[in-house]
Amino acid sequence: MGTLVGLCLGLGLLLVAWYYVSPEPAWRVKPSRPRGHGRIAQLLEQAGMPRVPPWALVGSCAGLGVAVLLVAWGVSRSWTVSLAFGLLAMRAPTTALRARRRRRADALAGAWPDVVDDLTSAVRAGLALPEALVQVGVRGPEELRPAFSRFAAHYRAGGRFSESLDELKDLLSDPVGDRFVEALRVARDVGGNDLGGLLRTLSGFLREDNRTRGELLARQGWTVNGARVAVAAPWAVLAMLSLRPAAVAAYDTAGGAAVLVGGGVACLLAYRLMLRIGRLPAEPRVFT
Repeated sequence: MGTLVGLCLGLGLLLVAWYYVSPEPAWRVKPSRPRGHGRIAQLLEQAGMPRVPPWALVGSCAGLGVAVLLVAWGVSRSWTVSLAFGLLAMRAPTTALRARRRRRADALAGAWPDVVDDLTSAVRAGLALPEALVQVGVRGPEELRPAFSRFAAHYRAGGRFSESLDELKDLLSDPVGDRFVEALRVARDVGGNDLGGLLRTLSGFLREDNRTRGELLARQGWTVNGARVAVAAPWAVLAMLSLRPAAVAAYDTAGGAAVLVGGGVACLLAYRLMLRIGRLPAEPRVFT
């Protein structure tokens, strides 16, 4: 009995040691990425600007803030008011980038059903799955052609389909794209014979999801627009007052600065709360 327990213990320790010293299998090795994936890098990828380094966005925010601060000081001669407008301007590049991300997400969501339909037609015509994906980069929707063209170049250079799919997934940075890529990977790996049926089912799901989400976004629009108008109104009044330096001299005092700080915090909290209430749940990327 003691010999059996010793053998089991030794075998268990051997398996644990083998796990740590053996190389990872190919299905667990993630593709190398050229840069870190912090929040800024992820925002740039989702906005369709993966080649822009994060420091460029930080530098543009800082540069715009300083420029607006100097212009506001030249107009109002009030450092407190100028600092407030400078801080607001620093958020402009990030806000524009998030708006670009939303527009890109909407465009991608509308284009995916067409991509799946084109791929289904190509597979029915007898093309191999990699060649069908290559054709999407030539005849597919304009929003997705660059990513699939990069996939075609990567696949023709190395001939490794799985790694090319990883490259495509990184370029897309889209939850629907993740599902699409992983479905193709599974169909390729297991040799699925019903790829056409799978693609038709996926196309139907995507169209139904886009229809439902479009109705919800149309009803949500008034909430977002109301939040933006409510936040912009007091700062627009302050911008008009800054045209008369005598009118904004009161903000250079401690009480005036406290009013600006309190107003800024209140606007920020109210805006974030309004967006939080009216925001639709974003689909997470579960296959990254």
